Amino acid sequence: MLYFSKIKLFVIYSVIIFVSFFFFLNFLNLNDSFTKSKKVNLGLDLQGGSYLLLEVDSSPIIKQNLQQKVVNLRKYLKNNKIKYKNLNLKNETITFELSNNNIEIFEKLFFNKDNSLNFYYGKYRSFEMDLSKQNNLVEIQYSKYGLIELKISTLNQSLEIVRRRIDEVGTNEPTIIKRGNDRILIELPGLEDPNRVKKLLGKTANLTFRLVTDDEDVFGSELVTYEDSENQLNVSKRIMVSGDNLINAQPSFDRQNNQAVVNFTFDRSGTKKFARSTTDNVGKRIAIILDGKIISAPVVQEPIVGGNGQISGEFTFQSATDLALLLRSGALPAPLNIIEERTVGPDLGEDSIKAGAISLAIGFLLVVCYMLFKYKFLGIIANLSLIINLVLLVGILTILEATLTLPGIAGIILTVGMAVDANVLIFERIKEEAKIENSIIHAFDTGYKKAQTAILDANITTLISAIILFILGSGPVKGFAITLGIGIVSTLFCAYFFARHLSSLYVMKNKNNQISI
Repeated sequence: MLYFSKIKLFVIYSVIIFVSFFFFLNFLNLNDSFTKSKKVNLGLDLQGGSYLLLEVDSSPIIKQNLQQKVVNLRKYLKNNKIKYKNLNLKNETITFELSNNNIEIFEKLFFNKDNSLNFYYGKYRSFEMDLSKQNNLVEIQYSKYGLIELKISTLNQSLEIVRRRIDEVGTNEPTIIKRGNDRILIELPGLEDPNRVKKLLGKTANLTFRLVTDDEDVFGSELVTYEDSENQLNVSKRIMVSGDNLINAQPSFDRQNNQAVVNFTFDRSGTKKFARSTTDNVGKRIAIILDGKIISAPVVQEPIVGGNGQISGEFTFQSATDLALLLRSGALPAPLNIIEERTVGPDLGEDSIKAGAISLAIGFLLVVCYMLFKYKFLGIIANLSLIINLVLLVGILTILEATLTLPGIAGIILTVGMAVDANVLIFERIKEEAKIENSIIHAFDTGYKKAQTAILDANITTLISAIILFILGSGPVKGFAITLGIGIVSTLFCAYFFARHLSSLYVMKNKNNQISI
């Protein structure tokens, strides 16, 4: 146990030097390469920033999907020559009346796996819609399974759009994760302008281009209000082109009018639609509507056939940038409501760092003093091992670019105590063996061997707990679990490789002398 081959020594000290390199990167300001730019990121509680819990409001998309179901149902009933009356949608329920004979025919068709109303049946053997009847009245609404599938799909799509918008803002190491079936958790460390992010996330960004009309057309019309005023325009309900056809949007500056604008580009399908619409409506106004509000209503001066356009208005460059960002990232499938919000100031985070550093320093010094007093020269070895242990712990966190939180600092402090505990077990075991062994070398060798089982059992059980906390926990709990788990691994490495090598050198040099333990 006290013998170390040259290969083993090379591996031990190569690992220490390699990981120590990343440890020292945290104290340097190097951004010239991927490797040198690695650092431990500070969490929300240490760096300051914003915490948002969003809830996806799936009611509009349920209504929208049911409206489409009504259209499909009309075609379905007509194609199967089933007579009906009073077909309407109310309170998320489709209702209509059939004769008794037609109800039986409709039921057979409704529960057929090829029925387009029950989309999931063929794939999952589960119905998307439920059917109930009372006399001749038929009611169709989403089943529990259908609602769950719809909410999960909406949440996944919303999560992707939120991630795109947050990434475009350029925040440092954001945390964006799902919570349950309808919530999204966002943590934005170091965020300087939380109101801007809230504004971006609060917009669905549903963009449509519709014709301004003075007369009622075949599609119907409605009054739509401007975004920045109470003025209204009568706008056709027919959508000429939607934001789904956009492939790019960028802010720009129109020097001719001395104002910020947004330049956009349509895909192939959108280019054809926009070209046809502008060709047919030269001299008329087109309302550009975002989330039900008019942001601009320019006059079509000439056909726009190139697929490129421009949105102008009373934009600042910042608002133009945000609008372009919203259009690029795509529309949210459903509105997001902020149900919980917390902001941590940088001063509070700085106080937390100081408190954590002071706690670590006090604990470290007390441990160092105790080990020196109790174990003399071996205490020095244990303290050197403790320092290397902390260096390795922070170095591994740096390699992983982990986020350090206040519970993470608690995990580091706990690691200090656990690291010393391993050395204490070893030294106490050596004391017992020295009483019965004539050779100090045999005493040290046997002490390390017999202490190994107890140390491994204690650390492995703690590591299992850390893994469970990481898998089942969230946020601060995960931070604690990560530092604790890495600390256990680095503790075992230092105790059974680094400290044991230094101890072996000390014992071999003083094998003929009396060693005080």
